[in-house]
Amino acid sequence: MQKSGSGLDSPTTTAPEGLNPALARNIDAVMQRRRKNQETASAQERAAAAISKFAGSMMFIYIHIVFYGAWIVANLSLIPSLQPWDPSLVILAMEASVEAIFLSTFVLINQNRMAAEDDLRADLDLQVSLLNEHETTRLIAMVEAIANKLNVPSGADDELHELKKDVAPEAVLDRLEEGER
Repeated sequence: MQKSGSGLDSPTTTAPEGLNPALARNIDAVMQRRRKNQETASAQERAAAAISKFAGSMMFIYIHIVFYGAWIVANLSLIPSLQPWDPSLVILAMEASVEAIFLSTFVLINQNRMAAEDDLRADLDLQVSLLNEHETTRLIAMVEAIANKLNVPSGADDELHELKKDVAPEAVLDRLEEGER
């Protein structure tokens, strides 16, 4: 097998143990695209992603347990040498509310970016599926022609006419939309 410079030039490039070369190439292409998307993300998108990632971590929880716990203990007069500055915990509640507003905004920004990436992947999946459907339809027609030339009877003659038709994505989408109403 040939080995190319980038590893993406040929589906015959040597693959890691247990992976088919075409699958290994596809994984590399997807990972390379993911890295490219991360590199081309704006500073705001990268910041929102980093904040969302941190806010979804256990370290975030631990920091909040310590911070809020210390604030509550200090303001419930449980430390005699410390004068409470927020005995009703209103300031703490306000801070938590403002933090929640900002965190939810960062999470939404990150989710919007991820949804756009998912839309692109869904479009790719659709295109690959349509191409696969088209190729399968052509293969069915070729196999039928070979079977006819060799006078090989087929038990699926009734279905062949339908199977040889290309799928019309617009018709499928129209039918799905009708079913949602």
